[in-house]
Amino acid sequence: MVRVEDVIEQVAGLAAGGAVVVLSGAGLSTESGIPDYRGPSGVARRHTPMTYQTFTGDAGARRRYWARSHLGWRWIAQAAPNDGHRAVARLQRAGVVAGIITQNVDGLHTAAGSTGVVELHGRLDEVVCLGCGARTTREDLDGRLRRANPGFDARAAAINPDGDVDLDDAQVAGFRVVDCGACGGMLKPDVVFFGETVPAPRVARCFTMVRQARLLLVLGSSLTVMSGRRFVSAAARQDVPVVIVNQGPTRGDGYARLCVDAPLGRLLPAVADRLCPAGADRVVSVAS
Repeated sequence: MVRVEDVIEQVAGLAAGGAVVVLSGAGLSTESGIPDYRGPSGVARRHTPMTYQTFTGDAGARRRYWARSHLGWRWIAQAAPNDGHRAVARLQRAGVVAGIITQNVDGLHTAAGSTGVVELHGRLDEVVCLGCGARTTREDLDGRLRRANPGFDARAAAINPDGDVDLDDAQVAGFRVVDCGACGGMLKPDVVFFGETVPAPRVARCFTMVRQARLLLVLGSSLTVMSGRRFVSAAARQDVPVVIVNQGPTRGDGYARLCVDAPLGRLLPAVADRLCPAGADRVVSVAS
């Protein structure tokens, strides 16, 4: 049996040279109460995420999305960084981690104190108008939706990774969607939906980070979709070592020098303890 201490030493040893780029997925946020898609708390088998085409082309589907996301947003807004997020921030402050790419839309890396995070799929706490391009905060939209739906009293039992919740049609009926206050256009959370393309400059920035890395450290991602897996395959082509820490197998395991099946909230702080010199791990958490 492999000892946890030995695995920690392996990961720390590979990361010790610095210039580490982190690629994180939903599995990093599960200990903050946000489930992942395909890991131990995964919901992919019972939840179909909204596609861009359906959102923009079907008013009824858009109403269902906003009703469900209106509740789910409250869960995301209350989520706090966990020990894994804080450990990544410590490693960045200590100069071990050079860059962070996240597939998550919850903003928890930044809330933990990390800086310069490339949010590949955007953030749920920002809203964009598809008509004029105006951007507003989700907090502002939340207030507008509350005022437009004073009698909306639906309750959610659990949240999905994209900030959506499960509601039946009766709970959605009558929910009022609001439009852009500037032009009356369609509002959308500033996240990349399924069927939507990640902005090319953002992708190019990520490829540059991977190319300049000494190590690509994948945290909590099954790498099922190409959006994240392409950076792993690119690292392998460029002889950048890949380490994957995830609970369960991933589609990138064949590219990795080391695959670790372990809880991130336990392993990452232990790695940070070994690599962060005294005082370098003093990270001030900012509001999520």
